[in-house]
Amino acid sequence: MSLRQLLLRLPCYLGASGPRRGPLDTISSVVSWRGQSSRSPAHWNQVVSEAEKIVGYPTSFMSLRCLLSDELSNIAMQVRKLVGTQHPLLTTARGLVHDSQNNLQLRGLVVLLISKAAGPSSVNASCQSYDMVSGIYSCQRSLAEITELIHTALLVHRGIVNLDELQSSDGPLKDMQFGNKIAILSGDFLLANACNGLALLQNTKVVELLASALMDLVQGVYHENSTSAKENHITDDIGILTWKKQTFLSHGALLAKSCQAAMELAKHDAEVQDMAFQYGKHMAMSHKINSDLQPFIKEKTSDSLTFNLNSAPVVLHQEFLGRDLWMKQIREAQRKGRLDYAKLRETISAGKGVTSAIDLCRYHGNKALEALESFPPSEARTALENIVFAVTRFS
Repeated sequence: MSLRQLLLRLPCYLGASGPRRGPLDTISSVVSWRGQSSRSPAHWNQVVSEAEKIVGYPTSFMSLRCLLSDELSNIAMQVRKLVGTQHPLLTTARGLVHDSQNNLQLRGLVVLLISKAAGPSSVNASCQSYDMVSGIYSCQRSLAEITELIHTALLVHRGIVNLDELQSSDGPLKDMQFGNKIAILSGDFLLANACNGLALLQNTKVVELLASALMDLVQGVYHENSTSAKENHITDDIGILTWKKQTFLSHGALLAKSCQAAMELAKHDAEVQDMAFQYGKHMAMSHKINSDLQPFIKEKTSDSLTFNLNSAPVVLHQEFLGRDLWMKQIREAQRKGRLDYAKLRETISAGKGVTSAIDLCRYHGNKALEALESFPPSEARTALENIVFAVTRFS
């Protein structure tokens, strides 16, 4: 069976998902939100679909050109052996082929859109000989694919389980050990292909930008893991400023520096590159906050649904309360040594953390829209604006 066939069948194979492992100073500066009237949740899918038409082709399987190789096909056959276990790699694989809410291919799409919105440089004609399709250079399309490969690789690596913290409910140790080996092998394979693609671009600055983004990702993931609060041992105290720094490293740096690299490939000046960087940075931040908010704003939320105790609404809630009151609420939400997430979610929702996180999401959305004002009006720029509107609406 080919990898593509396996990926398309994964939603059927993978029924149950495994357990998740786990500024006040700027919020007040949000004045008027630029968003238009609220729309239905389906609007996000519509925005992405229209954006894909603008860039010339669907980006839903952008990274599959690498995935459809003989080497990774062999790995995919091994992934099937994990079906029936609770290893997080299965959740990642399922999300790769079906994740309409978060759209795992968003980063590549944004790189293509901002490439088209900027167009060719008006002062440097050295890249005019490059082939261009739908207003986007082929090297920029390659960059978008590389961005997705790096992101996918880090998603796979994040699914590696800490074997020292395994519980009996997680399943046999040998299943987790085997899943970790597959996650490391497949993630490294994707990163190797991304590095090879970067070398083929033959642009030293672009290589430096993406290499630094990769280092930021590694550093961000490391800090996320080191400050991750555990159900039975909650000792870490992370403020919103620390949260913003870590979130930029682990979620914003790749998109920001990829957008800047796309401008470098088209020989745009430093000012245009900086505006592209700012859009990518603030767009990624607002997208992450939107994701963090979902357990608190969904109309239908499972009582058993866990959420990250270092997510934006929780961090802001803790910062408003203070450390002592927060720890008291944690103790009150514990039952038989485990957290009652439904009770804790109700407590957090009753405070200021959720509304403050919405304000912070819109603050970054406004910053992203401000960066776009430097680009000429076009359908690509409108699509980038609509993506911001889609992730900053909550009603």
